[in-house]
Amino acid sequence: MDQSQDIKFTDLAQNFKGKALLQKTSGDKVIWALVLLLGLVSLLIVYSATGSLAYKMYKGNTEVYLFKQIAFIAIGCVIIYFAHRVNYTIYSKVAKILYLLSVPLLLYTLFFGVSMNEGSRWIRLPIINMTMQTSDLAKLALFMFLARLLSRKQNKIKDFKKGFLPVIMPVAFTCMLIAPANLSTALLLGASCMLLMFIGRVSIKHILLTIGCAMIPLAFLIMAAVVKHKSGGADDEVAATATVKKQKSSRLTARVGTWIGRVENFIYGSKDANDDDHYQVNQAKIAIARGGIMGKGPGNGEARNFLPQAYNDYIFATLIEEYGLIGGAFIIFIYLVFLYRSIRLFKKCPFAFGAFLALGLSFTLVIQAMANMAVNVNLFPVTGVTLPLVSMGGSSFLFTCLSIGIILSVARNVEQLEGKKAQEAAEADKEYDEIDEDGEDDEEEELEETKKQPAIA
Repeated sequence: MDQSQDIKFTDLAQNFKGKALLQKTSGDKVIWALVLLLGLVSLLIVYSATGSLAYKMYKGNTEVYLFKQIAFIAIGCVIIYFAHRVNYTIYSKVAKILYLLSVPLLLYTLFFGVSMNEGSRWIRLPIINMTMQTSDLAKLALFMFLARLLSRKQNKIKDFKKGFLPVIMPVAFTCMLIAPANLSTALLLGASCMLLMFIGRVSIKHILLTIGCAMIPLAFLIMAAVVKHKSGGADDEVAATATVKKQKSSRLTARVGTWIGRVENFIYGSKDANDDDHYQVNQAKIAIARGGIMGKGPGNGEARNFLPQAYNDYIFATLIEEYGLIGGAFIIFIYLVFLYRSIRLFKKCPFAFGAFLALGLSFTLVIQAMANMAVNVNLFPVTGVTLPLVSMGGSSFLFTCLSIGIILSVARNVEQLEGKKAQEAAEADKEYDEIDEDGEDDEEEELEETKKQPAIA
């Protein structure tokens, strides 16, 4: 009886070893390493960037946001693990359901969601009392659905009615629902979809036509910014009053004034020193200038005391201040390696859906990262996009982890197929060697018989 108990306890100990978990963890090991590396960077920079926020919200208890970020990273790793264990073909089956579910959620968010910063982007989950951006779910559902459409319509993808329209309609509808509250996310999502459609053999004429249609409202936006700047500050009060009326009348046009102001500030710079966007841009520039090449060291940054959203939208500027341009270049290198591994996975995947799904999700993550960095260094107008896997945890962080889990699911399937091919090749070589050995044995027996025959005669 003692022996049986000892055996059970030893089995339990072996099951809890890290080796057993690593054996069940498959997929691209480089992507796993990049995710863990970005998680470590996130811990360091979020803990440093939330110092001032912790003093305001929790009376100086700075460990609150550290443990919160650790919890988000742990939950994210669990999501990645279970998502990568699912066969990616199941995502094709649920893609249409998820997309149809995301549409009413976007409509509800647009008209009845939680309104922050003049935009309605969030819904509050009742049980856990946590806000969630429905656009994150919509992006994931759209790429799954788009990958499915592209894989199924390859034979007629060049046809405008039968191939292009069924593919572009979900993209256009989702972007239009996201745009009123979050124009930058809608533009980045549309750009990622256009890139995936180009790789999916969609006609270049149709893609250029879509881009031309999307540029019309953007051109009006830029013209409005130019006209506003030329009209001077005399009409600022009138514009502010009109903006307030728009906000009260409709959520669809509530942020039009904000968009025009951000474009104007980006092109000409703001005359108002108290302008929030102008203040953010200047503080980000100051943080980057202070950082220099080597940085001021972990925890020694001062931008967190002045820069709004130093732990979220402007976390890249905070990172450069503490770790320098070398640290910023290292983060860019990580995202580029992630994109390279995803492109490599796209080439290896034998099935169209898995290839398009992995590439589409990697495109949107990397493009979002580059857009966040461009805003931080003032190469792009102010937006509300976060730095994937680095900014402080939230619903966006968890949906990013789910996207990476799906990419790793495709990688796991590719590994299994390559393993089967290698095993079949090894078995074929083994059979060939056995046949060669049998043939050599037969030849040796024949030679021995021919040698014996003259002696008997």
